[in-house]
Amino acid sequence: MASASLQFFAFILALFGVFGDITATLLPNWKVNADVGSNIITAITQMQGLWMDCTWYSTGMFSCTLKYSILSLPIYIQVARTTMVLSCMLSAFGICISTVGMKCTKLGGDTDSKSHACFAGGVCFILAGIFGLVPTSWYTREIISNFLDQAIPESSKHEPGGAVYIGFISAGFLLIAGVIFCTSCVKKQQGAWIYSSKQHHFPSTEHESNAGYNLQDYV
Repeated sequence: MASASLQFFAFILALFGVFGDITATLLPNWKVNADVGSNIITAITQMQGLWMDCTWYSTGMFSCTLKYSILSLPIYIQVARTTMVLSCMLSAFGICISTVGMKCTKLGGDTDSKSHACFAGGVCFILAGIFGLVPTSWYTREIISNFLDQAIPESSKHEPGGAVYIGFISAGFLLIAGVIFCTSCVKKQQGAWIYSSKQHHFPSTEHESNAGYNLQDYV
């Protein structure tokens, strides 16, 4: 029962991780730059994401421009696009597989099949967490290095936006969920193997003891 509750908790974490992963991939505020002019009326907030760049004015106007050219983008943005999409796909695939392998569901057939499905779902979550952690870390490193570079003007410097933090948290949720699913299945398989080995060992011992008693009866 404890293992089933732990798997359900890991499944909830994985759901939050999937939704956060998709949200972070689509949000345009991976890095943010606030440029305040001489007065509050000319205040501008510039946001850059993986797919579009947006500008928000203090007057309430909001405009976005899509990034159509892939090859013209920096390498870390290209890698972030690819890895975040892979993370979303793997996490969604892990949700489907782990649903079959969980103890609280009636899908997946026998115990061994559910255990293998549970382990496969955990591996998908771990890979999705790694694919989500790599681009967010690399993106944050580029933002910090540009911010500390004295040759770059202040107006061109950015800070990490909300999408980066959501990506970090989602990757952590997916990694924790994947570890819980994998460890719960491994412990179960080890217990079944030890139990089966004991069952094969005890009859031979019992047979030897009976043989000893028979020899004493003859004496």
